[in-house]
Amino acid sequence: MKHGPIAVAAALILSLPGCVTTNATRLGGGPTRAQVDPANVVLYRTAEQVPGRYEEIAILHSEGEASWTNEEGMYNSMRKKAGELGANGVILEAVEEPSAGAKVAGAFLGTGAERKGKAIAIYVFPDDGGS
Repeated sequence: MKHGPIAVAAALILSLPGCVTTNATRLGGGPTRAQVDPANVVLYRTAEQVPGRYEEIAILHSEGEASWTNEEGMYNSMRKKAGELGANGVILEAVEEPSAGAKVAGAFLGTGAERKGKAIAIYVFPDDGGS
């Protein structure tokens, strides 16, 4: 089946809105844990909100084209990556928005402007304190 240039362009455009990449840098030498469904990875705004003892698993770095992504997409990407690493929580640090000037320059030059986020993937131990 042949696809025309319009169909290919439309498919490309439809695939871009959720285009956020998240990379992880593992921390420490803790045990490798089973993957966690991203729907079960809890987001915390601060470490103080974590309801008990936890272990830091990895530093997460996310980025995506500001015109095609939003914060929800960035957080979902972080949850997915954290779950792949066996983390059941994410402590959010910062989401950096490109300045208006960077967005205009990116649009003019066709380079885009990146939205970036940073967080810590964690494993929250069960209430009984076991590992």
